[in-house]
Amino acid sequence: MEHAKIIDHIVGWLKDYTESSRTHGFVIGVSGGIDSALTSTLCALTGERTVLVEMPIHQDESQVSRGRKHISFLVDKYPNCSALELDLTDTYDVFLAELRSNVDLNRSEEIKNLTLGNSRARLRMSALYAVAGIEGLLVAGTGNKVEDFGVGFFTKYGDGGVDISPIADLYKTQVYALAKYLNVNQNILEAPPTDGLWDDGRTDEDQIGATYEELEGAMRKHEFLGDYLDDVKFATERELEVWKIYLSRWKANQHKMNPIPVCEIPEALKE
Repeated sequence: MEHAKIIDHIVGWLKDYTESSRTHGFVIGVSGGIDSALTSTLCALTGERTVLVEMPIHQDESQVSRGRKHISFLVDKYPNCSALELDLTDTYDVFLAELRSNVDLNRSEEIKNLTLGNSRARLRMSALYAVAGIEGLLVAGTGNKVEDFGVGFFTKYGDGGVDISPIADLYKTQVYALAKYLNVNQNILEAPPTDGLWDDGRTDEDQIGATYEELEGAMRKHEFLGDYLDDVKFATERELEVWKIYLSRWKANQHKMNPIPVCEIPEALKE
C-alpha cells in the first residue's frame, strides 16, 4: 500500500470538497478510537479549520483519556486545529428520564440497551451538526469500509449521519496502517475497537462475533464473488462461521446502506 500517496489523495479530496461546497473546514467527533484518530489527522493535514469535538456520555475513562491525548497532539502540531468538549451526559440523562416516564423500557433488555446506545450516537450527531451549522463546517464521518458497506455497523442517523466520508473506502487494516504511518498514539493503535455506546464496555468484536480482519476477509470474498455466493469456499470452520456472521449482517443492514425507500406515486394519480 502506498501510504503517502493515499494520504495525499484523501487530503486533496477533502480540500477540493471544502472549496466546491463553499465551507470553511471540518468538525469531527473524536472518540479515542482508531477511525476518528485517522479521520481527524487527515482533516488537520488539509490546513483547513478543523474542530475536534469530544462528547462523553457516561464514557469509560480510558476512552476519554485516549481521545483527549489525541486532540492535544493535533492541536499542538497543527495551528488550524482547535478542541471543543461537549459533555452530553446530563443531556442524555434528562432524555432518558423523560423516556422512562412515558415508555415501557422493560420489554427486552437487549433491545432497550441497543436503542439507548443508538440514542447516544444520535445525540452526538445533533451536537456535531449544531457546531457545523454555526461555524460553517462539514461534519466528517469516521466510518471505514467494513463498517459502512460490509456489515452496516453504525447507527442510522447517528455516526452514519455525516456530510463526507474520508476513510469509507479503506478496510480496517488499511486504517491501522495509515494511522501508524501518521504516528497516531500507540494507545489508540492498541486499543480494542469499540463504539463506546454500552455501559458494560463491550467491544465491537463482542457485539459482532468476529474481528475486523476476519470480516474484511469475508467482505473481500463477497466483492470478488458478487452474486455467486454459492461458489465461496472455506478452509476452516471458523471461516464459514465468520462468513455467516458477515452475510447475516450485510443482509439485515441494507436499510442503512441503501437510499431511503420513496413511495413513487403514478403520475396519472397525481393529475
